[in-house]
Amino acid sequence: MAAARSRLVVGPWLLGPLLLGLWLFGLSVVAVAQSPAEKRAAIDHMLDALKAAPDEQSAVALESQLEQTWLRAGSPAVTLLMSRGLRSLQAGEDDEAVNSFSDAITLQPDLAEAWHQRALALYHDGNVKAAIQNLEETIRLEPRDFAAWHSLADIAAARQDWKGAYAAWQKVMELDPKTPGGEARLRLLKRRAVGEET
Repeated sequence: MAAARSRLVVGPWLLGPLLLGLWLFGLSVVAVAQSPAEKRAAIDHMLDALKAAPDEQSAVALESQLEQTWLRAGSPAVTLLMSRGLRSLQAGEDDEAVNSFSDAITLQPDLAEAWHQRALALYHDGNVKAAIQNLEETIRLEPRDFAAWHSLADIAAARQDWKGAYAAWQKVMELDPKTPGGEARLRLLKRRAVGEET
């Protein structure tokens, strides 16, 4: 942001960083949002911002902010279980991670991110079918969860289900058009799914 005397001057080279700064300033509201309605409004605001992100840098910052917000969206007890599950998952203790995320779901079954994280733990543990079912529940609870769609695309691609991977990635691009490498991956998956160049 550059000031020329009393006027704000914004060149095109500054638009991305300026918008990013404004969005991040606006996103700080999430930290103080207490009621479920306020949390939902903050998440909706960020998801709208992600869809309108001007560039990949802005998209990455918003993706990260959303993921952290989703991880902390539950009650204090659920947030503690989510943290425990993430630590177990990072340590390769898939069963422990599944148990922690399952406990979080028991306490707060409408927390989409608990289902998403359990899906990842199940997938790492080799239970692909259950992982997909958990991702489907994630998306039922939060249809704009770009990360869950991303996970579905990854799992489908790993199974060489190119049509499924392409369909899921199309949804990622609808929700997060500036995701890094998104357009290239969309073209690749389309070629594998339907044999067409884009």
